[in-house]
Amino acid sequence: MQTLVLNVGYMPVERVPWQKAIVWVLERIAEVVEEYPDRYIRTTSWSVKMPSVVRLVKPIQRKRAVKFSRYNVYARDGGRCQYCGSKVPREEMQYEHVVPRSQGGKTCWENIVVACMPCNQRKAGRTPEQAGMRLRLSPVRPKKLPEIRRPIAWTDGMPNAWRSWLRSEVYWNVELESDGNS
Repeated sequence: MQTLVLNVGYMPVERVPWQKAIVWVLERIAEVVEEYPDRYIRTTSWSVKMPSVVRLVKPIQRKRAVKFSRYNVYARDGGRCQYCGSKVPREEMQYEHVVPRSQGGKTCWENIVVACMPCNQRKAGRTPEQAGMRLRLSPVRPKKLPEIRRPIAWTDGMPNAWRSWLRSEVYWNVELESDGNS
């Protein structure tokens, strides 16, 4: 079973196993907002309902290295093509090897950048120098990443208790229409 985690401002931030959520509650890092009505955690000396939604009461300090992933490469590069600088929607991002694997390039922080489709096709298995292209920034292993909200999409099987919290996520993250007076 999973537990939905809200930040201090009651915005959804992630899903975690219920065991992690209970540890956070016992350590007073989080408080229970909603519980599963028919699920209990039992020990020999006590019983408590399993948390469905918890809210962080203080930020969690994560001291481990930044995980190498598509999402984190996107965050590191600010969602911009590292060749032309255009903004690239996350679902259209190309995971681009600066030095192609066919030329001995590795899949690591120092050799992967975000690229748009046209730039990725133009580079076409060559180094930037061979393709006559220039990187805007050299790829590096980040010490930390900027905060980019990960939307938590509704999927079948999610508890109904999460529905209102995920709807508020949509409400707070839509672009507001301008009335033309700003």
